[in-house]
Amino acid sequence: MTKREQFLAACAKRILITDGAFGTEIQNWKLSEADYAGSLALGHDQKGNNDILALTAPHVPESIHRAYFEAGADIAETNTFSANRISQADYGAEGLVREINVESARMARRLADEFEAGDGRPRFVAGAIGPTNKTLSLSPDVEDPGYREIDWDTLVDVYREQAEALVEGGADFILVETIFDTLNAKAGIMAVREVEKALGREVPVMLSMTLTDLSGRNLSGHTVEAFWHAVRHAKPLTVGLNCSFGATQLRPHVKTLAEIADCPIMVYPNAGLPNELGAYDERPDQTAGFVHEWAEAGQVNVLGGCCGSTPAHIKAIADSVNGVAPRVLPTPPVATRLAGLEPFTLAA
Repeated sequence: MTKREQFLAACAKRILITDGAFGTEIQNWKLSEADYAGSLALGHDQKGNNDILALTAPHVPESIHRAYFEAGADIAETNTFSANRISQADYGAEGLVREINVESARMARRLADEFEAGDGRPRFVAGAIGPTNKTLSLSPDVEDPGYREIDWDTLVDVYREQAEALVEGGADFILVETIFDTLNAKAGIMAVREVEKALGREVPVMLSMTLTDLSGRNLSGHTVEAFWHAVRHAKPLTVGLNCSFGATQLRPHVKTLAEIADCPIMVYPNAGLPNELGAYDERPDQTAGFVHEWAEAGQVNVLGGCCGSTPAHIKAIADSVNGVAPRVLPTPPVATRLAGLEPFTLAA
């Protein structure tokens, strides 16, 4: 049985649980710059470079992975959100991209296998790829709307380097997450397809969009429905939403996606909105109550948490959906569906 088949079989039996935030959990360790930098002597201040901890302080991400598995997670997302050449250039660590991703994936794989061996329940590793701080769709210069800081081929190459290393380290899937630019996501999809071709086997891709305004669009302007039309060709293992404004604001958009996507839905919202100090006040029972509504409505297959969520949030979510039937995948009628910023369905 392939990993895709194993995952889909598990999804058909129950609502699966993905893990929670890494960034806010790492902040709780109150690490110094020296903790981040270790003995790498990179010449740049490393404080805030969470991904590099796989090399300099692996006990930190390992303890977080372990806490999420103990809380009931079925999926470990690697601590590699910014482990790409573009983002790591800010820290002078672009030469360590492969090593960071390989080690992060190996860590998650080892712990996933440990917990699976303990109770026989399948555990999965999703190699997390963030959007980078560049966008293919928009110009950073208001006086030159045609200007781009990066081109398609470069971004595909950046994503491929990361995806290759994650798969080498043992990731089952590649999770292209916090998608604020649909074209960036397509570059990620292309990169995974190139990795598949080189390996001669499938590498399932998971796609997770983030909304940047309350109308339900991402930064490149796509609605949830238009986004799905734009990426369905990739036959993603899951599609869904993460980060954004918290569960309460995501409710109508989860419903929309659940009605049209013919693959599992994975949603992992922030623990509400941050307060004026940047902290998240939404309690585990509150978050669990919100996402439980989606589960009862038959709208989700995988649930977890993003910014501000903790192992306590993940445990509360897991407990709240225990025994609730997972969403049944719909079979949409065959039609030509296209996407600009809005969805378009060609009438027969």
